[in-house]
Amino acid sequence: MENDKIKIIFFGTPHFAEKILKDLIAAGYNIAAVFTQSDKKVGRNRETKKSAVKELAEKHSIPVFEPQNLGKGNAKEDIAKLQPDVIIVAAYGKILPKDILEIPKFGAINIHASLLPKFRGASPIQEAILSGEEKTGLTLMLMNEKLDAGEIINQEEIAIGKNDNTLTLTEKLAEASGKILIETLPLWISGAIKAIPQNEKEATYCRTIEKGDGKIDWSEPAETIFKKWKAYHPWPGIFTFFSLEKGKKRLKLVEIEAKEKRDIGESIGKVLKYKDKIAVQTKKGLIVLKKIQLEGKKTMSADDFSKGHKDFLGSVLA
Repeated sequence: MENDKIKIIFFGTPHFAEKILKDLIAAGYNIAAVFTQSDKKVGRNRETKKSAVKELAEKHSIPVFEPQNLGKGNAKEDIAKLQPDVIIVAAYGKILPKDILEIPKFGAINIHASLLPKFRGASPIQEAILSGEEKTGLTLMLMNEKLDAGEIINQEEIAIGKNDNTLTLTEKLAEASGKILIETLPLWISGAIKAIPQNEKEATYCRTIEKGDGKIDWSEPAETIFKKWKAYHPWPGIFTFFSLEKGKKRLKLVEIEAKEKRDIGESIGKVLKYKDKIAVQTKKGLIVLKKIQLEGKKTMSADDFSKGHKDFLGSVLA
């Protein structure tokens, strides 16, 4: 079956999904429609922003649907009218009801950023970094009504570099996702490969990341705090609180470094000088502050910040 004869409805929202959609378009597949999250107001000025997937779809004149609830309204009817051969889902952000999953002849395929059944759920990339994994991967899964529990069509392992954070690892996984999907889709449609059940005994889960998860606990080791920085970069970022005369203000740690085997022997959370750098004492090791951002202010080097806030050195962050 030629690529342009295969009718696909694509479900996705962020940059991760956009990269995959771009590869499907480049491979000549017939993208009948795109379903994505609604436009959102972002930033201080509350400007309306389209999803990355919507912007790409509009550039290629692909019809875009933004239903608030797939279980209500005309979503099912709209999909059925398009008669898709297959549905592809990548970081869409909403659950697809069973009656929609049953519409396409070749099923609905989800691209999940972990080696299922490990790290089912909304934050598999962050969870892999937080857990200190040396590898993660991608799973092409035949969707069912349960969370990331469908049969596995294909998988690919991806190494996690020592300095990888969520931003860089997401880019790696998105790049690999498009390739494995393009390689696998013809085999799946032709019946050359079969899906296999997941081992439920090995299933682990990860939750949705919230803004408050970036709060630092200085009584944790430097290694743990650094993992949290990598996992929550660029969002939600990690932060602490610095006491000023007018009260405590949130201090975002934009760029840091962990010195796991270095200790000054000061109080936990105390800001101190380490060689020619600004650092914070943890339960075990130091966190070197490179770039920081005080609430309502611009990002600056920790050294420049300490020059403008003479009481920063010696303070205790909480």
